[in-house]
Amino acid sequence: MENIISGYLGNLTFGDLKQFKNMGVIPLFAPSNGGPPYLVMKEALEGSLLTVTEVGQSGTVPELKVTNSAEIPVLLLDGEELAGAKQNRVLNTTILLKEKSETLIPVSCTEQGRWSFTTDRFHESGHIMSQMLRKANKQSVSLSLKEAKSFRGNQSAVWEGIHDQHVRARVDSATHAMKDVFEAKERDLNDYLGYFASEPDQRGLLVMLNGVVAGLDLVSLDSAYRLLHPKLVKSYAMDAILEEKKDSGGSMETAKAFLKKIQGCEEKKYRSVGHGWDYRFEGKKFVGSALVYKEAVIHAAFFTIEAAEKAGNMAGFSRRRGFRA
Repeated sequence: MENIISGYLGNLTFGDLKQFKNMGVIPLFAPSNGGPPYLVMKEALEGSLLTVTEVGQSGTVPELKVTNSAEIPVLLLDGEELAGAKQNRVLNTTILLKEKSETLIPVSCTEQGRWSFTTDRFHESGHIMSQMLRKANKQSVSLSLKEAKSFRGNQSAVWEGIHDQHVRARVDSATHAMKDVFEAKERDLNDYLGYFASEPDQRGLLVMLNGVVAGLDLVSLDSAYRLLHPKLVKSYAMDAILEEKKDSGGSMETAKAFLKKIQGCEEKKYRSVGHGWDYRFEGKKFVGSALVYKEAVIHAAFFTIEAAEKAGNMAGFSRRRGFRA
């Protein structure tokens, strides 16, 4: 693993483990804020500094056009959802948009049953796709980078994952929108969110579901993390709700072992869509990514994968269906 990333992970400190039902959360802290200043999607959109539209009037499913008029970069997290225009989409990878720039960003559709304008521009849905869907998409994108140097996801797999969530959540949606599942489970999600409040100087979180580490997310600025915290908690909580069992939320020992093991992941490095470099990691039971810019880890996410979720299985499915919309 790149020294910048392993050093960053090695210097993290844990807060106290909190447990609610079948979900355990440990706040993560780093020695100091690192890297350049930036805005997150929420504040850039609310400040009218970011404009997200379809690529032309006809649109194209796997890409959107983003104009950043801010004087500083804007961070878009993998799995963050944009709603509106011809259909809702999620980011396929984390991007630090360049200041004063126009960029085509790689996305996947999260609303299979609609292809018509509801708005001219996209707005923030307030959601990040669930951890289960994020890690599956991360594997697909990593495979696409290996084979085609493209941040393309497996659209068919995303749709199938969202359909499965609709079935388990007993949600009937006219457009098969991921957003509808989050809205149907809003009360339950808010119960989790109310229990896992963000803490001062927090830079990330490590989450355990049913006693097993699900994953972790880290960002370089505590001000950015504070705004992303609600969406990240709900992303993990969605799986906690749909996969609820009677097991505990996990232990500190399990969390520390996970952090140690991911530092042994193999890596590949790709030029990011925006600023910096996109690192991809694979281990025997882990998958992850990290965006590095100006000697700082801007965002990192690692997830546990089981044997049935290994990239080999995803690869076979991807080759049959292809990296296309």
